[in-house]
Amino acid sequence: MKLTRKLVLAKAKASDLESVKKLNCWGCNLTDISIFSQMPNIEVLALSVNSISTLSPLAACPSLVELYLRRNMIPSLSELSHLRPLTHLRVLWLAENPCCGSDCSQYRLTVLRCLPHLQKLDNQVVTEDELAVALKEGEVVTTPPSSIQNQLSTNGLPDAETENDPLNYNMEETNKIREELGMKPLSRDKFPSLSSPSTREIKPSLKKTHTLDAVLLLLRDLDEEELRIVNTVTENRLQTYTLDSETLDSTQQTQKTADIQH
Repeated sequence: MKLTRKLVLAKAKASDLESVKKLNCWGCNLTDISIFSQMPNIEVLALSVNSISTLSPLAACPSLVELYLRRNMIPSLSELSHLRPLTHLRVLWLAENPCCGSDCSQYRLTVLRCLPHLQKLDNQVVTEDELAVALKEGEVVTTPPSSIQNQLSTNGLPDAETENDPLNYNMEETNKIREELGMKPLSRDKFPSLSSPSTREIKPSLKKTHTLDAVLLLLRDLDEEELRIVNTVTENRLQTYTLDSETLDSTQQTQKTADIQH
């Protein structure tokens, strides 16, 4: 069952999605929660006892503080990668999902390594000692391989068209970088410069250009300290190219001198 706008507004007794801060959808047989990509101000969310298998829409809920997901169908802890941008998240109840496995101790350590801001996991308080151990022994959570494809296939374009759309390539590159920095993914409407139909005729040979566009878009969201880091890395890369160029010129000059002598 898909959670719809009408159902959300009825349960929350609200007039619009952005005003909803608390929502209880316990035991509603939900499978599709994509509506949360339109609910940036939700703070407390109860989704226990449903059939939810992906958490990707929740990445668009930066205000989320409490999240209850007990007894769903979350297949892998890799789904937690979608919760990384939620820096205000303090309470998570994930027990009784397939992703929890049989090793409860390792499960907790892995969750806490991925989400170190949590104060309570599965109704148990997170201690400083436990968090310290988790940061050392918890497994690294990676993004599910299917996530990017799922995002592309739900943007309203046919699959064949989506695959070659430079706009989506740009979105993919930008959001990959943002995710690694723990930043919120951008939506399709943030890329107006590539939204005209004519841009879809661009060939794959221009993918490097799209990567550059993605990086430039990302720079807009960085603060002064982060920009200085980017500047330092860029200067180091440029020095490498300069050294390579100087080495090549020196080699060519040596070869030219040797040719003249012979």
